[in-house]
Amino acid sequence: MTDVHLPLSRGPRSVSALFGEDSNDSQQPLWFKKDVFLQSDFESESYIADLRRFIALDTLRAELRGHLAVLKNELVELINRDYADFVNLTTKLVDVEGAVLRMRTPLTELKAKISSVRGSIDSSLLALQNGLQRRAEASSSREILELLLDTSHVVSKVEKLMVELQSMPEEGPISQIEPASKSSFSNGTMAEISENGANLEETRSMLLERIASEMNRLKFYIARAQNLPFIQNMEKRIQSASLSLDNSLRRCFEIGLECRDENVIYNCLRAYAAIDNTKAAEETFRATIVARYIQQVISSTPPRDVVGGSGDQLEDYYQQIKKFVEKDCKFLLDIAASANSGLHVFDFLANSILKEVLSAIQKGKPGAFSPGKPAEFLINYKSSMDFLSFLEGNCLSKSAVIKFRSQPVYNDFVKQWNLGAYFTLRFQEIASALDSALVTASISSLKDSHPQQDGVLGLTLNQSVVLLNCLHRCWQDDVYIAAIADKFLRLTLQLLSRYSTWLSIGLSTRKRGGPSSNTGGEWALVATPEDFIFMRRDVDLLVKEVNGPYLGHVISLLVSCPNEVLALVKQSILHTSQALSDSVPIIMDVMIEAVVEKSVEVLRQLKGITATYRMTNKPLPVRHSPYVSGVLQPLKAFLEGERAIYLTEKTRTEILQSAAERITTRYNELAWELVTVARKTESSLQRIRQGAQRRGGAGTDSSDGNISDTDKICMQLFLDVQEYGRRLAALGVVAAEIPVYASLWQCVAPPDRQSSIQF
Repeated sequence: MTDVHLPLSRGPRSVSALFGEDSNDSQQPLWFKKDVFLQSDFESESYIADLRRFIALDTLRAELRGHLAVLKNELVELINRDYADFVNLTTKLVDVEGAVLRMRTPLTELKAKISSVRGSIDSSLLALQNGLQRRAEASSSREILELLLDTSHVVSKVEKLMVELQSMPEEGPISQIEPASKSSFSNGTMAEISENGANLEETRSMLLERIASEMNRLKFYIARAQNLPFIQNMEKRIQSASLSLDNSLRRCFEIGLECRDENVIYNCLRAYAAIDNTKAAEETFRATIVARYIQQVISSTPPRDVVGGSGDQLEDYYQQIKKFVEKDCKFLLDIAASANSGLHVFDFLANSILKEVLSAIQKGKPGAFSPGKPAEFLINYKSSMDFLSFLEGNCLSKSAVIKFRSQPVYNDFVKQWNLGAYFTLRFQEIASALDSALVTASISSLKDSHPQQDGVLGLTLNQSVVLLNCLHRCWQDDVYIAAIADKFLRLTLQLLSRYSTWLSIGLSTRKRGGPSSNTGGEWALVATPEDFIFMRRDVDLLVKEVNGPYLGHVISLLVSCPNEVLALVKQSILHTSQALSDSVPIIMDVMIEAVVEKSVEVLRQLKGITATYRMTNKPLPVRHSPYVSGVLQPLKAFLEGERAIYLTEKTRTEILQSAAERITTRYNELAWELVTVARKTESSLQRIRQGAQRRGGAGTDSSDGNISDTDKICMQLFLDVQEYGRRLAALGVVAAEIPVYASLWQCVAPPDRQSSIQF
């Protein structure tokens, strides 16, 4: 066979084709996707219909032809690449059709057999599925039928038992029942019970328990088939039986409660639990036993045995109710709480006793819940919480207490007490007392009005006493309520902060020397240095009390709180009292400055020394000025006054040293100012005299040998400073140890005396 070579396709038309890239792909538009032709569900008509909406048919035809040309070139390249195999393929395909026919025959037979078997299997499977479905339907129908039969049987049984119940005599022992009557009871129920020697009501309760058990079973059946017509047709019979059961059970339970027959009560409670009607039992007990007593105790008029008492106080009523619970209710509570009885579903404490008490108070004593009278409100609230604790004491387990507290009537009872309004009234009462004491224009001392009397803890200022009383008032038994402890803690911090702010504003006003934009500091402007002694003492006592016994008392009241909470409470109180501690240095500074100002008023008299010796012929002074004896007199009088007994020795020494230094500093400033002015004045006068002498022809100054006025002034000041040093020494202050005194000495001492300080 001659080899025939197909023409090769043209070489790549671009550089990108040399590196194996498809140049046609790069030239084709984005909407032309070659992969679409390889999809199994490709349809040419739908493909063209989709593209013609935004592509012209000529453009599409051109692209398709170009793509066809590319495919042909690729086909030629593939054939040329494997041309030898392509040619040999035709020589090897000998009798292919015969081989295909030989293989097709058994495959066709196998396919026919498989199809036949599959058809047989499908028919069998369908028949089996139909059978299973009919079987399930039959089973379901059977279950429904059995359910309906059971329901009908139970309804008939309940009705039969109700007939037996209604045929029982109203009262009398079982032995008195006529034999004919006994024989009339079917299935021997009464005969079986009478053999046990049970009384009539106990027998009735046992029969009611049995009926309740059947009713519970009936409810289960109805819940499963409530939409069936058969059940709907029996609805009236079921309702009639249920109503009859409720009435009979209520009457039997009432008789059991009145007679305190534990067996009857136990059986009735089990019957109520069986039909899930605990509310009826609780309401029956409330109406039969609780309501009759509570309504007699709590009425719209105050009890007669309370002489002079308020008609809205509840303490006496609660005491009577507690005795009633112990005497007339305890037996039922014990029955309901008995172990393994299944009667834990009842809550007579909340839904019978507490509910009736709340209703009676709301109707007969509505004013008891009013916080308008805080004292009475607090008494009623605490007695009510004590009553709740008493009721909780009848719970035998923690879970029972939790259940009791979760009842709606418990929450309603607690919500009746408007603790927010109560705290608002207490806040106004306590805060206004402190505010009234702090808004006065002057501080008042208990020592001034009562010389032999100290305030609480030895406090001397009325404002401090009022603060401490208000702080203690927040946590007193006749004010404090544990449920709003956070509010009273906040009020405590506010009281301390208010006092600290009042003190801070007053001290700032005093240091400024006049009123500021913040009102409340006027008292400090009229306060004497002795008043600040009381202020310093009171602040120390307040901080000691707040950080000590007072804080311990607060923590003891909050001992039930977690340790983290107690730590925060302690930290907050200590932090607030720290503001008082921080004011002590400022009080000391203001107090010392007030004493110093009095001394400075006396010191200003030294300006008269200039007028005494200027342009006069007075001789050189030989003794100190009279004003010196009064410079330290305010300080001495302050330290020796009757209020100074409240100063500790350390505080006295601190005041003495600081005041001496400040007075000496002011003395030094005034002395330097006086000497400097005197020397400048003397220099000016000397220049004037020298000019006059030159104009008059005089050659010498006749006053050269005389002592100048400045020297006389300095000598007088020197004598005064010496005397001032002696008086400092008399007070216990070493003048030479005061640095500024050395400057004062250098200013006024003669040249030969400046090296050493002696007086």
